[in-house]
Amino acid sequence: MTTDFRAIEQALARGVEQQIGQYRLDLTTHHWWWSPETYRMHGFEPGEVVPTCELILVHKHPDDRDRVRGMLENACRTGEPFSSVHRIMDAHGKQRSLVIVGQGRRDRVTGEVIELMGYFIDITCTVKAHAQEQARRDIRASAASRGPIEQAKGILTGVLGVDPEESFQMLKRASNEHNVPLRDLARLVVDEASCGRGSAEHVTNLLT
Repeated sequence: MTTDFRAIEQALARGVEQQIGQYRLDLTTHHWWWSPETYRMHGFEPGEVVPTCELILVHKHPDDRDRVRGMLENACRTGEPFSSVHRIMDAHGKQRSLVIVGQGRRDRVTGEVIELMGYFIDITCTVKAHAQEQARRDIRASAASRGPIEQAKGILTGVLGVDPEESFQMLKRASNEHNVPLRDLARLVVDEASCGRGSAEHVTNLLT
């Protein structure tokens, strides 16, 4: 999963309104502690299950599981700060997007990493809203580019006496042969027709 830093920033900017849970992992006993919010992110009521590494990994999205496992193993060895965006499937089968951040704590005497601690941040709503906005932008861009294409098809249909599908195929062939984006070629046809240069001969020359 690609890290969506914009989604993280938006999530953290929401402060207390964003669902944030804490965790600690005692590396000497392998005992996890979760705050109530962390339980609920995973679809459980506080205390309903005993959190373990196996439980945590089984809830990770299959495409993200190995990456998260590797990150945690590295953090246990080095104690260095870490962060990741990944998906989970909670106990009810709902997919969520979480950020996990944390770092290790070392024993003052031995210097060994003895604990990991940090936060889970549920950014599901933020990621969903961001994806929806991106989809809307893509749809608007697609509609804007299709406008000239539909106009050009209409011009070719009227001037050359071919059906709309053949008009579209002519535009596609010319776009491929001249290595010109289809929407740019369509705008050229429309512009030429608007300037009174929309004869069959002129339009044919544009496409050859």
